[in-house]
Amino acid sequence: MSEEKQNNQMAMELIIEAGNAKAAAMQAIHVAKKDNFEQAHNYLQEANQALNKAHLIQKDMFSQQASGAPVPLNLYLIHAQDHLMTATTFIDLAQEIIALYQKLASKK
Repeated sequence: MSEEKQNNQMAMELIIEAGNAKAAAMQAIHVAKKDNFEQAHNYLQEANQALNKAHLIQKDMFSQQASGAPVPLNLYLIHAQDHLMTATTFIDLAQEIIALYQKLASKK
């Protein structure tokens, strides 16, 4: 496989894992809204696992760059980084929203 195809494949894997992380965080919010906090925390755990996979892919790209094999900047990589940043922020916000739902549920 050519280096360009390999880099594009890594970017696509990063997009997929970051997307999985964001989707799981969104599911966590949905079930927390229904007061199912145990399931919400399970979804958050799933989101963090996907985010960790994405970070490992990103680490591989950094290692490649550090070893002298440049990772060319292209639209796939920019999009992948955007997904990763969005997923990270989304998980953080999901944790806060779930905590608010839990606080509201405890006041009922």
